[in-house]
Amino acid sequence: MSVLNAEHITAYYKLLDGDVRALEDATFTLMNGEVLGVAGESGCGKSTLAATLSTVMLPPLELVGGRLLTEKGEDVFKFPERTLRREIRGKYVALVPQSAMNALNPTRRIEDLVADAVNAHYPKMTKEEVLKTSTERFEDLGLPSRVLESYSFELSGGMRQRTVIAISSLLNPKALIADEPTSALDVSTQKSVLCLLLTLRKRGIVQSILFVTHDIAVLRQIADRIVVMYAGMIVEIGGVEKIVFNPLHPYSMGLMPTVIVPEPEIRERVLTGIPGAPPNLKNPPTGCRFHPRCSFAMPKCKQEVPTLMTVNGRVVRCWLYT
Repeated sequence: MSVLNAEHITAYYKLLDGDVRALEDATFTLMNGEVLGVAGESGCGKSTLAATLSTVMLPPLELVGGRLLTEKGEDVFKFPERTLRREIRGKYVALVPQSAMNALNPTRRIEDLVADAVNAHYPKMTKEEVLKTSTERFEDLGLPSRVLESYSFELSGGMRQRTVIAISSLLNPKALIADEPTSALDVSTQKSVLCLLLTLRKRGIVQSILFVTHDIAVLRQIADRIVVMYAGMIVEIGGVEKIVFNPLHPYSMGLMPTVIVPEPEIRERVLTGIPGAPPNLKNPPTGCRFHPRCSFAMPKCKQEVPTLMTVNGRVVRCWLYT
C-alpha cells in the first residue's frame, strides 16, 4: 500500500530571465513502511522534490503539473491552502528541512516552537497539555526533557538536528521527508540521527521516510530502495544493493564508482568521476539530459526524452532498454 504516489510532478523556479526547470516528470511511489532514498549530484533537484512533496513551495518555486496522491487517492495539490495547513503539513507529510540545524528560531525556547507547531493543528490544546505530550515524546526518542527549556544556541549541532526531527514527527505524520539530515555532521552524530529516524519508523510514529542525500554510503545503512536523480529528472529506481552493485542507467553507472564501500573486493577499486558537468536547467539539453556526458549516447538520445520503463523489476529512464 502506498503512502504517497507521485505522478509526473513538474515544478519550476520562475525567474525574470527564464524558468529553471528543476523538477520534471517525477513519478514514483513511497510505500507504507519503507525508507526511500533520493540520491544524485548537488543541483539535481533533490531538495526541490522534497519541498514539492511537502507542499512547502515558496516563490519563485511553482508547481507546473502532476499529481500527488494520498493513500485514499486524493490529489494533495488540489486541496485549498487551509486544508493543506490543517490536515496535510505536519500531520500527513512532514518536512525535516535542509540545514535543519539552523531551522530553529534562536530567540525562542524549544517548548514555544513546539507549542506553535501543535496549536496550528490543535488550537484548543493548552500549553500544559502540549508540554506534557512533547516531554513524553522527546524522552521516548532519547532526548532529555531539558531540551524543551533550552534555546537552540544552547544545543550542539547533533542535538539540534535530532530536535528538529522530533518536532517534525510530533504529530505522527504518515510520511516524513528528511532533506539532507546528516550533512555537516560527524560520523558518530550521523549514526545517532539515522538511529532516531529508524526508531520513528519502528515504533510507528511515522509510517514511511523519504531520505534525501548525496551520500549513497549513508543510504546503504537506512534505505530499502533508491531513487537516482539527474538534472531534475528521475533516471533510475530500484533496491539499494542492486543499484549500488548493478546499476542500469549510464549516470548511475558513473555515480556508483564514486562511492566508498566496505567490501574488500570493491574497496581497492580506483575512484572515478563522470566527465563533463551537469547542464544549465534554464536551457537543458534536448532529448536525454545526460546524453552530453554519456558514453552510450545514440542519435535518438539527443532528440527524444526517454520515458520511465520497467526492466527486471526496476525502473529506468534510458533508450538502451527499449
